[in-house]
Parts: sequence; structure tokens; C-alpha cells
Amino acid sequence: MTKRLSTLLGLIVVFSLVFTACGPAETPAPEPTAVPPTAVPPTEVPPTATEPPAPELGTPENPLIMALAPSATSQELQTGGEAIAAKLSEMTGYTIKTVVPTNYAAMIEAMGAGQAHIGWLAPVQYIVAHGKGYADVALATIRNGSNHYGFQYVANVNAGFTSYYDAATGTNTAEAAEALAQFADKKPCWTDPLSSSGYILPSGLLAANGIKVKSGAWVQGHPTVIKSVYLSPKGEICDFGATFIDARSNVAADFPDVNDVVQIIWVSEPFIPNDNVSYASNVSADMREKLTAALLELAGTEEGRALLKSGGYSIEGLEAVDDTFYDEFRVYLEASGIDPTTLFK
Repeated sequence: MTKRLSTLLGLIVVFSLVFTACGPAETPAPEPTAVPPTAVPPTEVPPTATEPPAPELGTPENPLIMALAPSATSQELQTGGEAIAAKLSEMTGYTIKTVVPTNYAAMIEAMGAGQAHIGWLAPVQYIVAHGKGYADVALATIRNGSNHYGFQYVANVNAGFTSYYDAATGTNTAEAAEALAQFADKKPCWTDPLSSSGYILPSGLLAANGIKVKSGAWVQGHPTVIKSVYLSPKGEICDFGATFIDARSNVAADFPDVNDVVQIIWVSEPFIPNDNVSYASNVSADMREKLTAALLELAGTEEGRALLKSGGYSIEGLEAVDDTFYDEFRVYLEASGIDPTTLFK
């Protein structure tokens, strides 16, 4: 995109026991003699019941939970995630279990509630989680040799839309306003309200250009958007959709002719930070360091990269980053008037 989306897109009782001695006893002697106080045995206080300490994190009794952002199909993520978790367990000695939350918001809540410790977070998802004090980034993913990506609008080739994308050069042949005007009054397929490339930015760009579309179909996951468009030559599910570039490859095994049936209408520049590996706030520094080292080692081998790529995210590598990695993206969101926290329910 030629304008970098500048238009795109706020938780003693002190117990005190006073024991009073018995008063002096009187005798018939003319001058009373002080009688030593009768000894009062101390009151026995029953021992305070204490709960046993919680099992150490990363043990079979208290495993580390690795949560995967639901940007691909749940079964694909679960299968690939379990393979990655098993390898990490082998490398670190930690017991690691995998979960796929129902949506991006549920994953943020899991990170904050101590129900997820390692999170593979999408960019806006991370910005919200970090802003709430739930997560800290450690690693960014690499795809197609880059740590940033763009989004695309797609439609069924039989739906009657004109493509303004030149596959040979990987560039657009028209400005967004012209290319996207044809989506007016059409129904989109969106992934998740917290997805940068599957909703926030594509819908923001349409709005910035005054293009009003119908209420979208929330189909969860970029591959599902591609499948929905594939199956909608006449708008049966939706008229067009938005995904990361190029999500069509994620469904090629099931739909070998997907590139012929689902056409790219227009693409953005690759300005969105890739998803990441983040740790929940209750994960210790030592544990973070050990896990990060293992993940980097994994990404440095052919076997490890094959595992990462098979996890549903098509990851080619990992690199160490900190929160400043997202600073430029925050500027884009702010400039577009988008406050990610308002999208979090």
C-alpha cells in the first residue's frame, strides 16, 4: 500500500491474650501477708491450619500451559502445538500442555488469570495483553524471511470482482479507494475482532475510504476465511474476505485449485509485526530464559523448523525482540483512531 495506512485505522488480626493473676487471699493475721498469685496455665492455641504450597510450575502436577492463538483450524493448531510442546519438554525438562482458546479475547484472559503461561500471540492481541500487564514478548516469528506481514482482500473468481493485484510483481495496479469500491454493500468474512489482518485493518481501510459493507460473517481463522470464499461463488457465506498474505497456501492440501478459485483483489504493504511468543507475568525470569533459549535452539535446526512450520502458523524461524518491536505499529493504530482496548470484551 502506498500510504502506509496512515488513515487507518484506552487488591492482624493480632491476637492478644491477657492473663490476669488471681487477687491476693486474706488471712486472719493482723497484718495481711501477700499471697503469691495462683499460676494460670496458658491457654492452648490450636495450630493454624496451613495449605500445602502449590506444586512448582512446570511439573506434572502444575504444568506450563502453552496457548495458541486461534488463527488457523483448532485441530491443526492442537496437533502441531502438542508436537512443539513435547519437544520443548524434552529440551527443558518442563511439563508443557497445549490449549487453543476459543478466540483472541479468551486467550488474553487466560494469560491474565494464570491459565496460560506461554502465549503465541497475534500483534493486537499482544498489545492489549501487555497493556493490561498480562504478558511480555520474548520472540517474534519469521515468515517468508520477514518479521512483518501484510493483509489481503480475496474473493471467489466467479463472484464478479475485478482483481487489482499483479501476481507477477506482487504489487497493486490501483489505489485502495478504486480497488475496494467494488465491495460496497457486500458481505465480508472476518476472522476475529482482535485480528490485525483479518478484521481491524482491512475494515478500517474500507471505512477510511468511505466504503460501507454489510455486517460480516465471523468465521474464526484465516484458513476458514479462504475456505468460505472458495465455497461462495455467489456470496453463499460472504462476498469477499480478508486474511494475511497469502493464507491460501494454508488450505492448498484440501483445495489444490485454491489459487485458481480464490483470487487476490488488493494487498497492503507488510507493515504488521508478526505474531510472537510471550510469557505471562507469573513466569519467572529463569524459566523465561530457559524456554527462550530452547525455542531459539529449536528454530535453528531443520527438525525444529519443520515442527514450527507444521504447527499451523507456517513459521520459518524466531528472533529475540522486546516490547519496542511494536512501537511503530502502535503509531499506525493511533493514527487510524483505533484503540485496541475497545475491541477487547
